[in-house]
Amino acid sequence: MKIGYKRVSTHNQKLDRQTDLLNEFGVERIFEEKITGTKMEREQLERMLDTLREGDVVVVTDLTRLSRTTRDLFDIVSIIESKGAGIKSLKESWIDTTTPQGKLLFTIFARFISI
Repeated sequence: MKIGYKRVSTHNQKLDRQTDLLNEFGVERIFEEKITGTKMEREQLERMLDTLREGDVVVVTDLTRLSRTTRDLFDIVSIIESKGAGIKSLKESWIDTTTPQGKLLFTIFARFISI
C-alpha cells in the first residue's frame, strides 16, 4: 500500500499542494499534520509508523515534510525499513528504498552520517 505523509509547520499554511501530488502518485492513505518539524513528538507521524506493514511504501512530497535534520531522517527511515516498508520522496528522487539502487544510495549516505 502507498501511504502518504504530509505536514506543514503552522495552522495558517495549506496542505493542498502536497495532497494533489500525493494523490497524483496514487497514494491510498494519507496522514497529515500541522505542526513544526522540530517537534519530536508528532502524533500522525507516530500513527503512520505504527500502521506500516511489510511491502508498504511511505511517500512524501519532499524530505523536509518528514524531518528537519539528517539524523532524524535516518532514524525515521530506519523505523520504516524495520517494518519491511520502503520510502519514496517525490522531490528527491535519490531516496527511493523500493529499488535496489535507491536502497544502496541511501545506505551509503546513512553510513557517512554514522561515522
